[in-house]
Amino acid sequence: METQKGKFGNWLKNSITAKMLVIGILALVLLIPLSFVKEIIYERSIRQTQVISEINQKWGNEVLLSGPILKIPYHYYTEKTEYDQKRKEDITKREVHLSYLYYFPDELNIDAKVETKPLERSIYKSVVYHSQLQLKGYFPKISMEEFEIPDENILWDKATILVKTSNLKGIKSELEIQLGSLSSQLMPIYNQESLKTLQSDPISKFNEVKDAKIPFEFSMNINGSESLKFIPIGKTTNAKMTSNWASPSFDGNFLPEDGSRNISSDGFEAEWKILQINRQFEQSFRDNLPNLSQFAFGTNLIITIDDYQKNERTAKYGFMVISLTLMVFFLIQIVSKIYIHPFQYLMIGLALVMFYCLLISISEHATYFKAYLIAGSSVLILITIYSKFIFKNIKFPLLIVFSLAAVYSFIYVIIQLENYALLIGSIGLFMILAIIMFASRKIDWSSAS
Repeated sequence: METQKGKFGNWLKNSITAKMLVIGILALVLLIPLSFVKEIIYERSIRQTQVISEINQKWGNEVLLSGPILKIPYHYYTEKTEYDQKRKEDITKREVHLSYLYYFPDELNIDAKVETKPLERSIYKSVVYHSQLQLKGYFPKISMEEFEIPDENILWDKATILVKTSNLKGIKSELEIQLGSLSSQLMPIYNQESLKTLQSDPISKFNEVKDAKIPFEFSMNINGSESLKFIPIGKTTNAKMTSNWASPSFDGNFLPEDGSRNISSDGFEAEWKILQINRQFEQSFRDNLPNLSQFAFGTNLIITIDDYQKNERTAKYGFMVISLTLMVFFLIQIVSKIYIHPFQYLMIGLALVMFYCLLISISEHATYFKAYLIAGSSVLILITIYSKFIFKNIKFPLLIVFSLAAVYSFIYVIIQLENYALLIGSIGLFMILAIIMFASRKIDWSSAS
């Protein structure tokens, strides 16, 4: 039995195949603590999302605005026939019903000034904004010809103005709409739609202005977060948005006009022009308003890559870093004939895993660059000192620290990139493979068993 153990120990110590098997198994085993680190990153990211959501709910969520919309009530009549038991004959009754007509503006001009600022809770930060909105335009001359409703059925003195928004909580000003020479306050009314409704008081003198174009104007101060969007209900909708936010994402069904986008480190400016022919809905509706949110346009005020996203992307390269580092130790072991115990390989692998744990914990209290620099330097120093005791010289530890520093620098560059990350990553991995193939070309593998 002792002889068999001795043979196995010698095979494990002297066989290249055995060493490769041990290193491969250790690399797979190290996936377990690496997966725990990834789970920590995921949990912290979820916690950040929850905290940001709480901050945004208290400040004001995303803003989607639709309006103003002219709402005109009217009566229509139906006849209902019932059998009268006493009179023994059918009796026809006339019933009165109330319904509504909805008119969109012929022209809608939107001017949005957006001022962003950070809000913090503990170690988490959300970007919110305050927006000053100015809406102007005009409604068309009101005609009932397309609906074929008698004029006497129209309740002109009950006409109102609607404005729909996804965010009532964020409104920070009284809303008063000027309709020609008339003015009216906007107040919320209860509904179960995704967009909440603000409605004016009945415009008692509406009959005096309906026979010509009706200009309107109103302003709104509103707090929001994440995005600001509008529904282009105007026959011609012109929108302009200016902000101090430097990384906007223009989103929705329409992009800004060519040449109107101006993005710099101080903020952005963009303009939209949307015609009725560009979207698939009419300028007037009978009875019910459809949900037109799918036609919205505007801007997402995004953080391009936050620290948790960077940590998550960095951890995805963990297995590659561990495998490459252990391979470098293995090649040095083959060339130098210095024996490295599997336990020592395990300690080196765990030190590499600790890099990601240090990175996530430090980045919650400092910038990602500073956290990456501290975590990377700590691991490089630790492995350099440990490998010096293994190889009993400084030449091989310097080679290892240089290789590992190059890999960490390469990964950091990839993490900072967005559009070219896959391209640069693929080229870099190809070059690393070529270097390893070149370095191992003269190794005598005939001793493998």
